Amino acid sequence: MRPGDPIARELADLRAEVMRAAKQIPTDAGPATELAQRYFELAVARGDPRYVGYADALVAQFPQTKSPELLAVRGQLQQYRHGFGAALADFASALNADPQFAVAHAWRGAIFLVQADYASAKLECDALLSLQRETLYGGCIGLLRAYTGQLEAADAALQAALSRTTNPANRLWLLTRLGEVSAWRSQPEKAERYYREALALGIDDGYLLAAWSDFLLDQKRPADVVKWLASWEASDGLLLRLAMAGNLLKLPAARAHSQALRDRFAAARMRGDTTHRAEEARFELQLLGNPAASLAVASANYQVQREPRDARALLEAAIAAGNIAAAQPVRDWLRTSGFEDAHLRQLGERSAQISNQSSSTMSDNKKSVGKADTKPAPKS
Repeated sequence: MRPGDPIARELADLRAEVMRAAKQIPTDAGPATELAQRYFELAVARGDPRYVGYADALVAQFPQTKSPELLAVRGQLQQYRHGFGAALADFASALNADPQFAVAHAWRGAIFLVQADYASAKLECDALLSLQRETLYGGCIGLLRAYTGQLEAADAALQAALSRTTNPANRLWLLTRLGEVSAWRSQPEKAERYYREALALGIDDGYLLAAWSDFLLDQKRPADVVKWLASWEASDGLLLRLAMAGNLLKLPAARAHSQALRDRFAAARMRGDTTHRAEEARFELQLLGNPAASLAVASANYQVQREPRDARALLEAAIAAGNIAAAQPVRDWLRTSGFEDAHLRQLGERSAQISNQSSSTMSDNKKSVGKADTKPAPKS
């Protein structure tokens, strides 16, 4: 960070408070919790996992903590690394310490939605409603409805939640989700309005920029992606979108961006980091033209994360690789969830058609072989 950066000054002040607390009251986890939470927010906003490491070091100083706030931060760090089981346990411990701790319910609901465990997610949404946390409830139930074939109802729930909050961070999250829902409803003009309203808040947020960039790519506007992401090369997920846009535009920087991604994904594999598998699958397919490798990564990712973007990565890889059986988990999810996005459903139907064609071809070949076997042997 630059010396005059206000965030740098904020972090310096928080670190100084942690040091004072360590000297005066070593058991006081409050300052460490505040700094760890800030580090986590920066990791999410900037797509920089180093901040997760900084936060981990703080949390590790209190292994036996019963502070619901610190347990929640530890749970957030676990889910960032896709350690969903450990994260759910930490949030449960936070609720045992404080049954009114609504943030833990919200995070548990988010994890269950990622895992496509919609019944469990509904229980967390209901808990938020019983605690009268209407904004958190609206976000939770809105996303649950979006994933389960109720896009119109999802839009209404998210809009209602938006009308109840003036908190900029809450508004950014809700506007981003409204943009996604509108795109899934084939309402691009409405989606763009929501995304631009979220961007106008002036808050760095990696998820927002990724969703906005994916929307622009689907709208065949790669030049806009390059404009928005020009200064975001440090984030793996955003660098992927920048590289994809540059490749479409045949920009000279596209090759360097692809090489940087190749190096980063290789380094992630070496350290066992699986947080960007969906992005790696897209990289292998769309930038390297390697459908088999893309399918292997997308399949592994879908065993852990089952959100729409994960489903799309797996469908596209399976179709490109001609391995239609690998797409069956997504087709099952589309059938049972009722998810309404037209593009994703078209991909699912296409994979099923290819599967049927393959089965028909195999059947015809078997019949041909059978007929050949029944021909009389030539006379000597």
